[in-house]
Amino acid sequence: MTELVVRDLHVRIRGTHAVRGVSFAVHKGEVLALVGESGAGKSLTMQAVLGLLPPEAEVDGSIRFAGREFAGASQTEYADLRGSRLGFVPQDALSVLSPVHTIGDQLARAVRSVQRTDRRTADNAARAVLDRVGIDDAVRRARAYPHEFSGGMRQRAVIAMAIVNQPELIVADEPTTALDPRIQAQILDLLTGLRDDSAIVLVTHDQDAVATYADRTLTLHEGRIADSPHVDSIRPRTATPPIADPPLLAVRNLTVRYRGRQEPAVDDVSFDVRHGETVALIGESGCGKSSTASAVLQLRRPEAGEVRLDGTALDDSTIHRLRPAMQPVFQDPYGSLSPRLKILDAIAEPLKVQGRWDPRRGPARVAELMEQVHLDQSLADRRPRELSGGQCQRVGIARALASDPKLLVLDEPVSSLDARVRAGVINLLTELQRDLGLGYLFISHDHGLVEQIAHRTLVMREGRFLD
Repeated sequence: MTELVVRDLHVRIRGTHAVRGVSFAVHKGEVLALVGESGAGKSLTMQAVLGLLPPEAEVDGSIRFAGREFAGASQTEYADLRGSRLGFVPQDALSVLSPVHTIGDQLARAVRSVQRTDRRTADNAARAVLDRVGIDDAVRRARAYPHEFSGGMRQRAVIAMAIVNQPELIVADEPTTALDPRIQAQILDLLTGLRDDSAIVLVTHDQDAVATYADRTLTLHEGRIADSPHVDSIRPRTATPPIADPPLLAVRNLTVRYRGRQEPAVDDVSFDVRHGETVALIGESGCGKSSTASAVLQLRRPEAGEVRLDGTALDDSTIHRLRPAMQPVFQDPYGSLSPRLKILDAIAEPLKVQGRWDPRRGPARVAELMEQVHLDQSLADRRPRELSGGQCQRVGIARALASDPKLLVLDEPVSSLDARVRAGVINLLTELQRDLGLGYLFISHDHGLVEQIAHRTLVMREGRFLD
């Protein structure tokens, strides 16, 4: 049975012809991979299918699902499908998870909204699907809030949300970019194992995943079906800084613990990062990498231990003065930017928050930052949704550089990008480190990438460093 048929699909947004005559079909029992570099039109194509395009988008062509035409359909028509017959796994888990409701409550509400069942049955279904997607201790985890999950666990919760009502079509938009290789395989095994009951569209830039899991592949380039584009290579890392140099960042006996958990998320870890050095922190999802980064940035108060930046201990009396010197670059290039702000305002925002904005010189500083991260000035008046993932991540880096920092904490900064764009962003980071002498704490699960860019690598498991 053919579940989805797309014919001659065109999408235009504010004069940009982003999707140009795309046609394909997906059948029950099949996994179709939609691949291509960032900005190729993959996500916009599937947003058109799901009825999630921005209001200013213009759609032409045909989108037929389960025998009905949905090109130009109203949100009311789509509301009856999404979550029941259509399941969606987005790249950014926090875009669909409410921060004020527990994971279990959100899953149970999804069940009750479709199946009209009682609360106990819905709660049981929520716990069962959490267990199915590989979240241990589902009864306890169902009572947790999204911020208490690691990035990988949040993504698994979103996958649980998509499959809990057994949809006929599942659209997974880069569903495993933030997960370590072992969990990636588990999630893709889970998703593709649903093909007996569903048609699956997997939007990805991971060629290994395509080769392993897809029945068919559709490659997009500049909005059209095309051959795969050339992939750029990553340039060599900067020279290793002298060991005798004093550390830029010194972390000693750091311990982080979350409410309701007996074992600490980070357990007595110590390490240094020197000026001009990249220290990689790697490990499986949930091992404590991002918790360590949050404690270093003082976004989460550690239970014990000390963090020093250029010799000064970070605490309530020093953090306001020192925070501009250490800046984060986040995993999700879209979620880290306000959808309401134009790019020039997003880059200027840190300067305004820190009281360093000069109305006369500020616009020139924004232009300088855009040039520094190789962003065209014509993008300044656009909003994040009008940029590719790679462009948005460069905006995030420009925001971080606005404070003239000494240390960047990069939490999976390229995991959501395709290989060509990933290489471009990594090469940019290498260039900035060479020119500015920045220290990087680089969090990743990609061993191959870390081997290419890191001067030293620390491996975490269950909150501790391995030998």
